[in-house]
Amino acid sequence: MLTCRELTEVITDYLEGRMSFMDRVRFRVHIGMCRGCRAYLDQMKQTIRTIGRLPPEDMPPDVQAQLLERFREWKQ
Repeated sequence: MLTCRELTEVITDYLEGRMSFMDRVRFRVHIGMCRGCRAYLDQMKQTIRTIGRLPPEDMPPDVQAQLLERFREWKQ
C-alpha cells in the first residue's frame, strides 16, 4: 500500500500513464481509501486542464538555454 507521501511523489507518473500495472493498482487502492489524496488528485487534474488552456509564452533564447543547461546538470 502506498503512503500519502509516496502517492504525491508518483502522481505525475500516474497521470502520464507511466506506471506499471501493479503500481497503478496500489495507487488506485490508496485513492479509493484516502479522501485527502483523492482531493489532491482532483486538484492536479484541474491544474493540468487550466494550464493547458493558457496560450504559450515566448521565452528569450538565453533564458531557455540556461534552463536547458540546468536540467541537464540536474539529471547527472
